[in-house]
Amino acid sequence: MAGIALAGVSVAVLVQAAAAQTAAPAQAARAARDGASVRLTIPKGSLESGLVAFTEQAGVKLVYPTELTATLETEGLDGTFSPLDALTRLLEGTGLTHRPAGASTITLINPRYVQFGPEPVASVRLDELSVEGEGRGTAIVAAGLPPRSGTVGQPPVPYAGGQVGTGARIGMLGNRSVLATPFSVTGYTEKLIRDQEARSVADVVLNNPSVRSDAPPFSERDSYFIRGFSVTNLDTAFDGLFYIANPRRHFVEGIERVEVLLGPTALLSGGTGRVGGTINLIPKRAYDEPLARLTTTYISDAQIWTHADLGRRFGQFKEWGVRFNGAYRNGATPLDKNEIEVGVAALGLDYRGERFRAALDLTHSRQNITAPTSLFNAAAPNVLIPRNPANRRNTASAFEYNDSVYDMAAGRVEYDLLPETTVYVAGGISRYREDSLSSYYLITSPTGQATNTLAIAPTELQGMTGEIGLRSNFQTGFLGHRLTVSAVEVNNKNFSRGYFPPSLPSFETNIFDPVSLPFGSIATFGLPRASQQPLFSELTARSVAVADTLSLGGDDRFLLTLGGRYQEIGLKSYVTRPVPTQGNLASSYAESAFSPAIALVVRPFENLSFYGNYIEALTEGPTAPALAANAGEIFAPVVSRQKEIGTKYDFGTVAVTAALFEIEQPNAFTDPLTRIFSVAGLQRNRGAEFNVFGEPVPGVRLLGGVTFIDPRLTNGNIAPGVPSTAFNLYGEVDLPPWLAPGLTLTGRAMYTSGVYYDTGNTQTVPDWTRFDAGLRYAFEGVNGKPVVLRATVQNLFDERYWASAARGFLAVGAPRTFILSAAVDF
Repeated sequence: MAGIALAGVSVAVLVQAAAAQTAAPAQAARAARDGASVRLTIPKGSLESGLVAFTEQAGVKLVYPTELTATLETEGLDGTFSPLDALTRLLEGTGLTHRPAGASTITLINPRYVQFGPEPVASVRLDELSVEGEGRGTAIVAAGLPPRSGTVGQPPVPYAGGQVGTGARIGMLGNRSVLATPFSVTGYTEKLIRDQEARSVADVVLNNPSVRSDAPPFSERDSYFIRGFSVTNLDTAFDGLFYIANPRRHFVEGIERVEVLLGPTALLSGGTGRVGGTINLIPKRAYDEPLARLTTTYISDAQIWTHADLGRRFGQFKEWGVRFNGAYRNGATPLDKNEIEVGVAALGLDYRGERFRAALDLTHSRQNITAPTSLFNAAAPNVLIPRNPANRRNTASAFEYNDSVYDMAAGRVEYDLLPETTVYVAGGISRYREDSLSSYYLITSPTGQATNTLAIAPTELQGMTGEIGLRSNFQTGFLGHRLTVSAVEVNNKNFSRGYFPPSLPSFETNIFDPVSLPFGSIATFGLPRASQQPLFSELTARSVAVADTLSLGGDDRFLLTLGGRYQEIGLKSYVTRPVPTQGNLASSYAESAFSPAIALVVRPFENLSFYGNYIEALTEGPTAPALAANAGEIFAPVVSRQKEIGTKYDFGTVAVTAALFEIEQPNAFTDPLTRIFSVAGLQRNRGAEFNVFGEPVPGVRLLGGVTFIDPRLTNGNIAPGVPSTAFNLYGEVDLPPWLAPGLTLTGRAMYTSGVYYDTGNTQTVPDWTRFDAGLRYAFEGVNGKPVVLRATVQNLFDERYWASAARGFLAVGAPRTFILSAAVDF
């Protein structure tokens, strides 16, 4: 029996012995599945020892918290029994019972066991306490967790404290342990999402000090800087598939895990872009235990948010799963004149059999914003950037709007050819449509004078992706192999007029005292709609990748990953105006490139690892702008490169990581003398990261870290928009039961150093610090199910700050915001 510490609870996994060395366990497992009798001899004594003998002799798999059995005894048995009858006899007099958790997996539970504390649970939630086995010759399957070569099912289990996962999806490599992964990766759990009352993915990834938002909180989209490079929401993956997540803002109601993989990912995920990192969204799956949770939330100034989360499993072995999440939010935000209406429906269906697993996800969301703040607010060259206005100030007029609708379908199927050899097929499609009338300002004076310009940008984005692959874990002599082969094709279409707005007025305003145009001043009737837009551009990428992780002696003490991806990238742009030439091909290219990668993990001790990697990113080539002497010239795809070394140490209930990295990205610019546009520049970001997560002492949980970056351009200047220091620390403290049972204090501190706004380093934006604080109170409701009350104040001291100055745009931070919620399980 192996005991593994998990989220403050010791979980015991009992597995059939020497499954790889003899056919007997497989026969016993079939007997357990079919109900056939097996010969068992189990002596009287400790229940744990008896259960070890039972799993070895009966060939079944068992998972349970050791606290259930630590002091219990069994009368033993001797004879021929069906496995389930034998287990029932072993448990007689202990108060425990059993239930199936799979075709040959059994779970122990105590029907009377109810734990109340910081996060009460109705029973031992083994779906959240599953353990991924790594031992040789064993087959550990627990409560919905797929085998090492699969991904359909529950994600890797949470680490101590329950805020991050013990593992994450590493692109085509599949689920890997964080400690044994040669990359910096963090998976934020659904528990953290609920406890922080997050509304979209942007709220979750801000827990990572290497991630900063570069879009205003009240605009129509989320966008990020990761390790100092721009990563748009278009580059977010859904269940490992790209160009199907919401390209503007993905809401988290249907999301189980938000994973952030830092650094380039050409080998791991293909596609283009994603130089600084990749965000992957893991959808929710039904737990073994039924779930019915209703959460009602109030957000200042007047938003009401209702969210229903329902999950059930069906079938003899609970092989069929249904998880539905529906939410509606509407009302005024803390930003003047701003109102947001959001509707989300996410349905996740899955099947898990002995060797076959499948999942289907359907998502629909709508977002309607009144008086949205613009992503494209900026400052004129050589103008001293003024202090940011009060966070409640809104330069948009009340008649401005941004309305969008998003639909997505994604599926994944996998089949185990052998216990740890899996073939899989996955694919998805999405469509996003956006209609808007909005404005953006250009600051022209340090006093806040600005020119406000109205614009429309009706857009439709269509995404499609498909992937087929194989993962296999096997041994050749003293070498262990984790081989992965993958083929991917993605397509992304942009229907718009190239963002050239019709003639709409500009007017003078001041960001400290904005001018608002009255209703009726702009004729909105007859404005172009997203459904009427011609095809503007189309991106197609095809790739084939192979990677093998070698291990000496079959263990994980020395892991060497070698691989590469061959990609073909095609980009076409089309004439959108004038109408007679609309649809004609304006420009195109088709290029190919090979992106190698090498990564190493050395683990001198079980809880200590050192790692290093070299990996690349591939970005579609730029096109010379209209004012350049070589306007229209298309450049080949650009290769960015990362070198990284780091270390990770697991203390058991708290883990720390550290990394040093260097990323080089070629960039393009127009020479001011020759007016020739070329890819002749380079941005080199060198940085250090330190992170901590876990529960260092019972009742105290920490999550955060600090990132230092030195971002340099070819001319030696500092790259604009990239902070040299970013610090995050989120903490929770459970008050003692004798003082306030079930009450938890929460808090977060965020710091971002000042940045340069322009490449010449003449315009600056100051640093900022934000504090959040909150309370969480958990207790048992009248129905015996948990009730959790939460209260959060974001930006506690109402700090005024420019949250971002990336890509030449300015984003004002959110004002003090109150969030109150009540979650009730039925």
